[in-house]
Amino acid sequence: MVNITIYDDHKPRRDSLEALLSISTQYHLAGSFSNCLNILEDTQKLNPDLILMDIEMPGMSGIEGMRKVKQVYPGIRVIIQTAFEDDEKIFKAMQAGAEGYILKTATIQQITQAIDDVMQGGAGMSPSIALKVMRYFSKQTHQTSYRLTEKEQTILKELAQGLSYKMIADKLGISYFTVNNHIKRIYEKLQVHSIGEAVAIAHTERLV
Repeated sequence: MVNITIYDDHKPRRDSLEALLSISTQYHLAGSFSNCLNILEDTQKLNPDLILMDIEMPGMSGIEGMRKVKQVYPGIRVIIQTAFEDDEKIFKAMQAGAEGYILKTATIQQITQAIDDVMQGGAGMSPSIALKVMRYFSKQTHQTSYRLTEKEQTILKELAQGLSYKMIADKLGISYFTVNNHIKRIYEKLQVHSIGEAVAIAHTERLV
């Protein structure tokens, strides 16, 4: 069962997410908050596997809250939720280590799919956000050689398209363990610690 905390200053939205998680047998609502001012204390106490994070909140933004969490608890996955399709905010969220980025207009199915994708090692994004990410980073012209092998480049491309580790393994006809080892080497070569960062560099450096 996935342990989840929610940060959203909009009460109706927060109530809706709480209701979604409360009726699920796959997810457990560990906590729900209107701001992330005490996010490190909350995280230490509740030990979430995943955080659903609003991007705009009073006192501290969701991106800053996520940075604090990632510095201390890098293994916790974060899905950013926002009403905005702002390219710069998307870029900053990915740089900060977000594993997913979905719009608040996302359906229940899209939200649960994003959670499942992220927990399986993929990148959970609303379709319009994924398109914006690709367009945003395709504008970047700087390119660096990271000495990725052909197989690593292929796997990085699949990650950038939002596939999970298992989906990549099935598509390429290799084991989950092999995919995981390749991704570890990709992280080392790109000097990153999350899929969001790897995908950001992949598009910035035109590696995919």
